[in-house]
Amino acid sequence: MNLLFKAAIRSSKHLTLAIFTVFALIFLTISTQMEMFSLGFIANNGADFFSLFGKDRKGKINSNTSVTLEEVQEKWKKIDTENIGVISKKDAAIYIASRKNTNPLNKIFRIISSKFNIDQNFTTLILILISVALFKAIFLFTSRYATSLLSIRITRDLRRQYFEHIQSLPLSFYQSHNMGSLSTRAVGDAGQIASSLNSMLTNYLQTPFTVISTFIACFFLSWKLSIIIFIGMPLIILPIIFLTKRIKQVSRQLQKNQENFTSILLDFLQGIQTIKIFAMESFSLKKYNEQNLEMAYLESKSAKYQLLTRPILHLVTTGCMATVVLLGLYFIGMNISVLLVFVALLHGFYEPVKKFAEENANVQRGVVAAERMFEVLSLKPQIIDDEGAIDLKDLKDKIEFKNVYFKYQDEWVLKNLSFIVKKGETVAIVGPTGAGKSTIVQLLPRLFDVQKGSILIDGLSIKYYTQKSLKETIAFVPQKPFLFYDSISSNISFGRDYSKEEIINASIKAHAHEFIVDLPNKYDCVIAEAGKSLSGGQQQRLAIARALVKKSPILVMDEATSSLDAISENKIKCAIQDLQKDVTQIIIAHRLSTIEHVDKIIYIEKGEKIAEGSKDELLLTCPQFKNMWEVYHKLKDKSTLV
Repeated sequence: MNLLFKAAIRSSKHLTLAIFTVFALIFLTISTQMEMFSLGFIANNGADFFSLFGKDRKGKINSNTSVTLEEVQEKWKKIDTENIGVISKKDAAIYIASRKNTNPLNKIFRIISSKFNIDQNFTTLILILISVALFKAIFLFTSRYATSLLSIRITRDLRRQYFEHIQSLPLSFYQSHNMGSLSTRAVGDAGQIASSLNSMLTNYLQTPFTVISTFIACFFLSWKLSIIIFIGMPLIILPIIFLTKRIKQVSRQLQKNQENFTSILLDFLQGIQTIKIFAMESFSLKKYNEQNLEMAYLESKSAKYQLLTRPILHLVTTGCMATVVLLGLYFIGMNISVLLVFVALLHGFYEPVKKFAEENANVQRGVVAAERMFEVLSLKPQIIDDEGAIDLKDLKDKIEFKNVYFKYQDEWVLKNLSFIVKKGETVAIVGPTGAGKSTIVQLLPRLFDVQKGSILIDGLSIKYYTQKSLKETIAFVPQKPFLFYDSISSNISFGRDYSKEEIINASIKAHAHEFIVDLPNKYDCVIAEAGKSLSGGQQQRLAIARALVKKSPILVMDEATSSLDAISENKIKCAIQDLQKDVTQIIIAHRLSTIEHVDKIIYIEKGEKIAEGSKDELLLTCPQFKNMWEVYHKLKDKSTLV
């Protein structure tokens, strides 16, 4: 429960609106009670014949079953004090109000009726009723609108805080969480938390006020009948406690299943091409249906517990109200109008208690959602700037990997790796798949931190530089380009304010300009989701243009030519050569033709450096590299012949 409050107060801006919402809910309760009293006021037509002329019992009004002539004559003299032979409703009301133990509500009704002369002025009665109805209508709208607005704002801020936070977490976090789970928490859980907070405002602020104020009003009307409330409460509370535990348990299972369901759906949508090529629609449907059926089972179980509360509580409250009517009419002799108000108040007492169970089910779902969201929000970024970290302005001398060790979980990926990249050099890192090549270029911008050893830039550990300045100094071309739904220009500039000329120049260097000008709207052409409207090679060239427009002193290319055809690959090769001496380049490559003219090649295998030198030196000194080179050129020659 504390996590829900924590979610609400993460932003102090919500506090004022929350206080306003609480007051609106309180005034809504007051207006409802006023409505109940107005109904009793309408029903108050004075005392009936038997209660007016019947024999008193201990000075108290009693609704007799029979009246004698002597009793009528005796009472007539007391009521007709002026002896005019006529008794008005006003005379009867004054007489009843003067008797001992008269219900105080009757006195209130008499005062209002006398002051406004309701018996003779029907218009005033209508105005009073309209005023009460209007008062309730205003606060009914105000409370609901304020509650909805609070929910919307909390959801908005939670989604923003969640997304902002997960961006600060290291890549290892994303490797241990699936995308379906993270997206569900950002959208579904944030909305559920906000909805549950609204239920909490109702359950823990409005409901206590309603229950206490209504109980005081009932006690004011009849303390004897109010005892019924104490009898009914245990019969209501016990089912709520039992069902709340079940609902929370099922909600936790249901939300976990929704995560799996979303993940499976995303996986199959992303792999739809493979599914269709292998004609495995039936397989994917089977996997989908397994989760779908499980979710339907949990949803029906949750619905059963939620819907079970209302019938149980309705049975108890109906029994209590029926008991009140019987006792009030036949044992206490309560006036009909007063009894009507009491029953209405009793209904107003039990109704929020009944709703408490339903709203509590929503609260419990919110508790589970808050647990899941704060499971992520409570994680601290593992990679943070050291105190006093400085900005890296430029590469002045060299990049050095010094005895670097790195592991994922328990497996060492890099072991005692050391090499130097001097300013202006173009260095290629090659080796078999899984050797740790991509890990090297992920360590440089501190996407991960090394476990042993250090990475130095200009003689200082990269930990001494701010992460932002370090990443600004490095332009990165990933193996799988990331393109978003926007224009070509926006994808290349990637949130930075580059001129159109700079974007075009970078595109020309990346050999992307030649296909961009053939697109509708050219640089303003909107790319489909994930770049689906472009070929793999076109996507890769846009990613290269994005890196080049940044004009960073260090350029890292991780398999940047993997999706290019031979002609495009040759153009990128020329672009790499053109950048030599101007930009320090670190290139990860399987296609060895792109690294023929690099200054230095580092060959690694199983996370260890095997050899280092120029292409010609490695062909003489490194059998593994020589074998890779020969195999590559044999395959290249075969593809050329074909």
